[in-house]
Amino acid sequence: MNNLVGKNAPEICLEGVDSKGNFIQVSLSDKLKKYEGVVLFFYPLNFTFVCPTELIKLHEMFDQFHDRRILLLGINTDSKYSHAAWRNVDVAKGGLGEIGYTLLSDYKKDVSKSYGVLCEERGVAFRATFFIDNKGIVRHQSVNDLPIGRNIDEILRIADAWKFHEKNGEVCPVNWKKGDSGMEATEEGLEDYIASKAADSE
Repeated sequence: MNNLVGKNAPEICLEGVDSKGNFIQVSLSDKLKKYEGVVLFFYPLNFTFVCPTELIKLHEMFDQFHDRRILLLGINTDSKYSHAAWRNVDVAKGGLGEIGYTLLSDYKKDVSKSYGVLCEERGVAFRATFFIDNKGIVRHQSVNDLPIGRNIDEILRIADAWKFHEKNGEVCPVNWKKGDSGMEATEEGLEDYIASKAADSE
């Protein structure tokens, strides 16, 4: 897998299906001008098993991302027609149903390769997640093997942590979540953090 953290995100220009079921073309660089961040959510295949649990959970949390001006983009190597068909199948019957974000088709596998997340043996993307800031820099990447679903709450937490750091300049210690205090990236800051935790445990 390529290590893209701290680097410019590879450009994306793909066709897909938007939240209304329309076929569209999406450019990552264009979207970054309108949002404070983008979550790229690679997944293996439509009409499978773990994938819909992840994508439906993303839809359930869509408003939380949207309120933070973070764009969700799902990507896999199926065609845009497969995306559209999957959206038209009821959730109770293994479909995806209507979702609030766009699914992109990396049918030629070029984007999965450029992000270093293509499972060559199967010709599908791993369960890979990238958070990209509005300057186009990758601030987080993670990759799960095909059988292991992701924690969507953690993806939102990472986006919150980066936005907190950009706004306040402080770093986010272990288990930080929105509403928690940050920490100065100094020896004094660490000492204050350790002391506050010790006081909390008394």
